[in-house]
Amino acid sequence: MGRNLRVFNFAFVCLLGTVARAAPHDSCTLPLTLQTEIAREYPSKKLVRLSDLSDYKKKLFRKDHGNSCPGVVRVDFYGDGKPTFGLVLISGQNPHIEVKFVIAHQIDQTWELRPIESTDGTPVVWREPPGKYEGLYKEEQSFIAKHSVVVLCGYGSWAIAYAWIDNEVRKVWLSD
Repeated sequence: MGRNLRVFNFAFVCLLGTVARAAPHDSCTLPLTLQTEIAREYPSKKLVRLSDLSDYKKKLFRKDHGNSCPGVVRVDFYGDGKPTFGLVLISGQNPHIEVKFVIAHQIDQTWELRPIESTDGTPVVWREPPGKYEGLYKEEQSFIAKHSVVVLCGYGSWAIAYAWIDNEVRKVWLSD
């Protein structure tokens, strides 16, 4: 009886390991309550995923960000330590893709979705550290971010840094 139990336990552990390896972590997974709020607020939109990028843009993104999700970045945007995400939501088909860039911030048990920018194409998003950010154009003011910065980038075209400064979102063009 003891031997049969050990064989069963060994087989069970092997099976669990196989199942765990077969289900890779999806880097685009968001908290369920946030998924629900996005579906309610933006029913026709979905997160940008690696599969939405051209092979060239996928290669560029993976070079700097590994297997991260190109449409999601967790960030301490407001400096309060509460769960906050930069999200790139898309709808439509090439060449008519509509984009909403949104900051999702959890306050107590609810999510505040702050629309930041609308554009087209298939941009990606990532986090940069606090610091000084210089604008590309003379009329833009540089800023010093005390908290993490979110970069929205249309590869091969433009990149914009966004920061929460003095209770408002500020932006500077990093490339155009």
